[in-house]
Amino acid sequence: MLRTITLITIGKLKDRFYRDAASEYEKRLLPYLKWNAIEIKPSYLPENPSEADIEAALSKEAREILSKLPKQAVAIALCVEGKQISSEDFAGLLFDDNEANEAVFIIGGSHGLHESVKAAADFKLSLSKMTFPHRLSRVMLTEQVYRAVAINAGKIYHK
Repeated sequence: MLRTITLITIGKLKDRFYRDAASEYEKRLLPYLKWNAIEIKPSYLPENPSEADIEAALSKEAREILSKLPKQAVAIALCVEGKQISSEDFAGLLFDDNEANEAVFIIGGSHGLHESVKAAADFKLSLSKMTFPHRLSRVMLTEQVYRAVAINAGKIYHK
């Protein structure tokens, strides 16, 4: 049964309103599971980076991400080409279809994730066809994890 969720992100939540929102859902999760957040410093990019600059930065971030992936965890990468699923299916992915004790979510920076990280993931998830700031995606994901916990526990939060 899922007991721990780790979130690996590129960058910190700098804006207070993002931090407050994420903290609220993290606090709500505590009675149900352990929540870990690992924030990786983004690679430096010049103001107008070339494709080579972006690839080098993503590669550097990928090495750091991959070194932090828990070995027995189910890895879920958030990426634009990932599958879009309902909240109920997300709860099923985490609790019904998952025999692991830990799940790890990976959120990249503004240029996304390196292909090696996506390849290492057990599942690729897209929150929407729309584009969101990666910091807002972190809040949205944390809320959806809480919603999945509520669905799994039969709580009235999910209507």
